[in-house]
Amino acid sequence: MSQNLLLTNARVVTATQVFLGTVQVTGGVISAVDTGVTSAAGATDLEGDYLLPGLVDLHTDNLEKHFTPRPGVRWPSLPAVVAHDAQLVAAGITTVFDALALGDVKDGSARMENLDDMATAVTLAQAEHATRAEHFLHLRCELGHPDLTRLFHNFDGNGLVRLVSVMDHAPGQRQFVNLDKYREYYQGKYRLSDAEMEAFMERQIRSSHEHSDSNRAHIVARCHERGLPLASHDDAEPAHVEEARALGMTIAEFPTTLEAARAARGHGLQVLMGAPNLVRGGSHSGNVSARALAEADLLDIVSSDYFPSSLLQAVFTLEESVASITLPGAVAKVSRNPARAARLEDRGSIETGLRGDLVRVHEYHRFPLVRDVWRAGMRVY
Repeated sequence: MSQNLLLTNARVVTATQVFLGTVQVTGGVISAVDTGVTSAAGATDLEGDYLLPGLVDLHTDNLEKHFTPRPGVRWPSLPAVVAHDAQLVAAGITTVFDALALGDVKDGSARMENLDDMATAVTLAQAEHATRAEHFLHLRCELGHPDLTRLFHNFDGNGLVRLVSVMDHAPGQRQFVNLDKYREYYQGKYRLSDAEMEAFMERQIRSSHEHSDSNRAHIVARCHERGLPLASHDDAEPAHVEEARALGMTIAEFPTTLEAARAARGHGLQVLMGAPNLVRGGSHSGNVSARALAEADLLDIVSSDYFPSSLLQAVFTLEESVASITLPGAVAKVSRNPARAARLEDRGSIETGLRGDLVRVHEYHRFPLVRDVWRAGMRVY
């Protein structure tokens, strides 16, 4: 149930400016945005804290951590979703696209064993109003996986599926052009000997050659039939972007080079990068820095990737570290821009007629501290 809300004495961050003002939400929808402070009865004094639109996160792998909090530990499904949801809302995220991996580079991985339970639990919790954020599903399609099309069609009737990305994590390309980085990542993750690592790499390359092209064609065709937005993943060179554009993709997730990001912008794709990359100042895989893309005006959307609270921190990092980016511009990259890229027209900005998803942020030792969160005018944190 939505409720009426009157917030005042806030540093309101709209699409174009920051001002001391008052925001009213009626029936879950923003009904007024005014400069100045009101003394009206029932108004909540935000004491000069920032008031931002609720954050929209198009890509988070955080759900997996709650289903498998430690290697070999499987947590009950609904409590895992509720704990995940609470962590997101505490980070100011009011709309989230939970990334589910369809296929993996290793047989019997926890993410594959948990796939059906994760999807079922998110769908049930959302339907029964057990979540505080609004959850959608982002299907991450591993193109080299031999069973990808069957896994994808298992979601045909699920209305929460609102975004699909296609990726190929075979060594020697895209995210892992650098084979040393590939070995470092997967050898560390799976504790493989040198001989086991070489055999692992050979299997990934063979599987990619056998399945990627046909899987890509099938998934793309089905997404166009269903009207689902499509994202490319880890584009490393202009040719990757040209292929993505020819296939009707509209988002370029995590391009690995400045050249690929520039090509994406040239072809009209929205460039999405991870907030941890911004906060840390670089990519853990040795790829292009998100901050470098921001400085080149090639960054449109930021996602939390694997660390929910990094999304809000990235906003203030951008505003502080990139001279050309204002606070409203930084906020748009985690609210309005991702909402529009996902074809959600009812949220993402503090303006009349849009949904009252709002976040109160206090500056704490130059760190953004979430104090309150409202979704459709109802306080959820």
